[in-house]
Amino acid sequence: MKYYLISGEASGDLHGAHLIKAIKQKDSKAEFRVWGGDLMLAEGATIVKHINTLAFMGFWEVLKHLPKILQNIKLCKKDILEYAPDVIVYIDYPGFNLRISRWAKTKGYTNHYYISPQVWAWKEKRILQMKRDLDALYVILPFEKTFFENKHDFPVHYVGHPLLDYVKQTTSSSNFLTKNLFSKTKPLIALLPGSRIQELKKMLPLFVRVSLAYPEFQFAIAKAPNLDEQVYLPYLKNTPIKLVFNATYDLLKHSYAALVTSGTATLETALFNVPQIVCYRSSWISYWIGKIFVRLRFISLVNLILDQPAVTELIQNNCDVKKIRKALEELMLPEKRQEIQKHYMKLKLLLGEGGASQKTADLIYNQLTSR
Repeated sequence: MKYYLISGEASGDLHGAHLIKAIKQKDSKAEFRVWGGDLMLAEGATIVKHINTLAFMGFWEVLKHLPKILQNIKLCKKDILEYAPDVIVYIDYPGFNLRISRWAKTKGYTNHYYISPQVWAWKEKRILQMKRDLDALYVILPFEKTFFENKHDFPVHYVGHPLLDYVKQTTSSSNFLTKNLFSKTKPLIALLPGSRIQELKKMLPLFVRVSLAYPEFQFAIAKAPNLDEQVYLPYLKNTPIKLVFNATYDLLKHSYAALVTSGTATLETALFNVPQIVCYRSSWISYWIGKIFVRLRFISLVNLILDQPAVTELIQNNCDVKKIRKALEELMLPEKRQEIQKHYMKLKLLLGEGGASQKTADLIYNQLTSR
């Protein structure tokens, strides 16, 4: 069968690649055409648009790039018509994907959505469209099934979080520290400034300034797979900070603490039991609009799932060098680290056993073959 997958960010490329791998185990003749990145490409998919041209963060940034986004929507519709897939699988990226799913439904295509839009945070009215246009919705957070089914009478499939599988499948490189010239005596602090260029420009200068205040630690940045090395280099000039390639999980396995920009990385860091500080800044316009419309107590997945402030969040005005340094020093205290580890244990119990990619692949394939 022919599968058309649409993602728009690095996390979507990761989830999409694992889903493709799982689908191929069910459907040996599967063909994949995707909006994705290098990970999907490595699984044999044909790339229509690469994610490094698609990810825009914040309301103002989206508005600035609206002509390009509308052009991409037009291209996507044309490409789907020419490819004529058996199913379209949307992976997160809601602003784009919900537009395409609405159009695709009118054309008679089968719409499956993997990793739900966060309508529990804002734009809850989107659920009316989702109920109308989606043939199946696969959710990955424990509270989402209750939200959709009990509050909105929308049956969904809870498949668990795919990150559980990625972490379990990761085998640490025995020579990671030696290969990257890290000291085995200095604590290693991971810096995860995000996978979107707008995030990087906001967060990396702060992280660099913080790191220069602590010569007793060593700092390393996990390079996002969708961003070019050259994007990082101007910020790292004349600093001892190392840039780690294709080894984010190795870096987390060896890290004593982490500074993390809000997103999937907060959950990845928790699954590796690394105490973290969640840091987030955006343009003032995007932040102001977000404050009006987004109904969330927290921004990190760790705190959202636990529904409590398990890890420190520093947002916008509160996210500066002085406050990050204060939070980092608190993070070094044994009692603080023990407290965070207890929260992480509870988090893992809530997330369950994993198997999200395989469960989703099975459900998609079984629904297609039973039609």
